[in-house]
Order: sequence, then structure tokens, then C-alpha cells
Amino acid sequence: MLSCFCWQLLHGADTKDNEITGLIADERLRPVEFADVALFRAADSVFVTGSVSDAKGRFSFEKFIDRLASSQAFRMTYIGVPLVAGGLLVKSEDDHFRSLRNDYLPQFRYHADDYLQYLPAAVMLGMKIGGVESRSSWGRMLASDAFSALLMGSVVNTLKQTTHVTRPDGSNSHSFPSGHTATAFMTATMLTKEYGHKSPWIGIGAYSVATATGLMRMANNKHWLSDVLTGAGIGILSTETGYYLADLIFKEKGIKHFADYDTFDRWDKPSFLSLYVGFNIPLSGYDIDEQHEFSTSSGSTAGIEGAWFLNPYVGLGGRFTASSTSVIVNNEKAEANTFDAISVCGGGYFSYPLSSRFLIGSKLLGGYVHYPQWKLSDMTVPRRDGFCVGSGVSLTFRATEHYGMKLFLDYDLMPSHSKKSGEWMHTLVAGSSFMISF
Repeated sequence: MLSCFCWQLLHGADTKDNEITGLIADERLRPVEFADVALFRAADSVFVTGSVSDAKGRFSFEKFIDRLASSQAFRMTYIGVPLVAGGLLVKSEDDHFRSLRNDYLPQFRYHADDYLQYLPAAVMLGMKIGGVESRSSWGRMLASDAFSALLMGSVVNTLKQTTHVTRPDGSNSHSFPSGHTATAFMTATMLTKEYGHKSPWIGIGAYSVATATGLMRMANNKHWLSDVLTGAGIGILSTETGYYLADLIFKEKGIKHFADYDTFDRWDKPSFLSLYVGFNIPLSGYDIDEQHEFSTSSGSTAGIEGAWFLNPYVGLGGRFTASSTSVIVNNEKAEANTFDAISVCGGGYFSYPLSSRFLIGSKLLGGYVHYPQWKLSDMTVPRRDGFCVGSGVSLTFRATEHYGMKLFLDYDLMPSHSKKSGEWMHTLVAGSSFMISF
């Protein structure tokens, strides 16, 4: 068997772009799953790196950037830390995101979020009781979850009692961070860790429920965006830490290792669906009429973006966004001077895999933009519709086979709000998105 492995490695491996890939098979040419593969330097037989074959017998020796991204520390923090950092960064823009809620969902009063936060945990326990094989034994799972809940509750309650951030509805000063969102993302991570190997849709469903919980907390006017992002990060980090502590205690007892393997093919089609969140950066202004000069100040944009790729390089997709932007009128900035824009765009998406985990991308879009009626202190600008074009660049990190993070910088050219103006408005949106790959 060993000699057969060696023959397959020597004769079936391929090298390209400093990456070595191959197939492990037995004497009947059947793929061998979860086989350990080691790479040694020819000159002195020093160990270089290792890999494990996937369920189809495939293996690869990753580039340095991919090996770094595969480290335990990175896998524990790659989502949680950016979410917490993002929550702190957006505090200055909380009012802009709240204005989106006030403009489009002012009467939203539903409390399903009180129950949705526990749904992933209920599903996990139900599957465990039903005999569905999970990552951990009962004892190991309960210990991991107990550590996670204790850490999450301690951090959230400590911050609530020390930061004294007033809720958007003014009900109390315990807004930061969102406990509902932290609980939802904690339970979603628990479910994904225990049963994510069964199907990617388990993780997709779990994090969709968690995201819905956070969005409903904002829609119910109970939390700012910064509260929700920070709460989501704390929930994920708490679960990752809780499972890490349980792993230190239990070691190899009561664990199924198949749950820990992810495989990456650099040349997979990078089709995706993502939650789009960004900041508007002012680039231009124009005259509304003879008495009013308009320029943008700052703002926020939220929406959904997705694309289906025909091959690893070219795809078709689209983007739906809603934005709220502060403006300066006649060199005077006022909190009431804000405008909304809703846009739907579609077009070509382009991608190039730098490695099996990192991709660079671009896009070229065209579409429709709608401006609702805009009220200023001394005038009203009627609603307007028009054509818009956009482009952008992005850097994508594939955290797992089906989940990733994207940093983007988008440029849009849109018509002015006023029909009396023939000028166009230039906007730049910088942001990040959580994406599902399929």
C-alpha cells in the first residue's frame, strides 16, 4: 500500500504556481480519504509541510498565505475579530444606518428575535437526541457549549454595565453590545461545529437565522449597528474559545475528526451570495438649482449581492442596495439634510484565484436608481428615477469551502437628484461582506 501511495504521489502530482496537488489511490485506483501526506526537502530530507487527502483522495501543499490562513489561531479569529473591530469602527455612522430603518421600517414591531436567538441550539439538541452523529460526544459537546455560554454572557454583561450606551429607542443604557445577537451567533457557531460537516446548508441556515436576529434587533429600534456587529463577533469568538478549551481538556476523547477537514480547489467556480455593508465616501457635488449647492458628506449602504460564475474567471450577477447619505447644502451641514437612494444593478463579475483561499475580483454593472422625495429645511426635491453604472474591486478570503469574507471598494456614477441639473454624482463605497459560496 505504501509503495502504491508513493507511485501515485510521484506520477500523479501536479505543480503550478508554486502549489503541488495530487491524488492518493489504492492498488485498484480507488481514492483514499484522509490519508496523511508529507513533503520533504530533497537536499536534506527536512520536513517542509503536510496535508491530508479529502473524501475524493485529493491533496495539495498550500502556499504560505494559505498555510497561515489554515492555522488554528487564524481559524478561531478570522470572523469574530473583524466583526468586533467593525462594530467599533461604525459607531460614528450608527445614525446613518438607523436612518435607513426609520425611512423604510419605521413601524416595525415584531419580537421573533426573542426566540430566533435560541433556534440553532434547539436544532442541535434535537439532532443529537435523534441520534444524528455529531462532531462531539454528549459530554464533550455540553462542556464546549457551557464554556462558550459562560464566556459570552460574562463579556456581554460586563460591557453593558460599563459602557452605558443608550438604546436607539431611549429605553435604557444597556445597548452595547447586543446580547440577542451574541447569543444567536454563539448558537449558530455551535450548530455549525457539530453538524456543519453533514451539509453546507446547515451552516448557511444557522448563520442566516443569526443574521436575521441581528437585523430584527435594529428593525425593532433596540440596537445600533455597532451593537449588532460587536455582539456577533463576541458570540463567534466565545464559541471558538469554548470549543478550544474543551479540546484541551478532552484531547482525543469523544471527538470525530472528519468534522475538522475542509478542502479547497483553487479553480472552483467562485459563485457567491453575500450581505453587503459599506460606507459612502464623498467625491462630488452639484447645483440643485440657482439657490442651492449640494455636496455629499458621509453615509452608509446596505444590501445583497450575488453572482453565478460560468468558469473560475467570469460570472453574471447583481446587487441590490439601499443607502442613506448626509449632505452639505450651501456649505452648511445639518443632521436633517439626508437623502436616500435605492438601486438595482446587474452585469459582469470577474475573479482571479491568487491561491486556493484568496481571490481578487472586479465587476462592471449597469442598472436603475430611485431617489424618494427629498425634504430640506427650505425646499422639497421631487422623487426621481434614473440609470446608473458602477464598477469595483474586491479581495475575497475563503474561510471554509462554503463561507468567506470580502473587502470591496465600489465606484458608482449616478444621476443628480434634481431634474434641473445635468450633472452626475460620483460615489465611492468601501465595505465588507459575509458571503456564502456555492
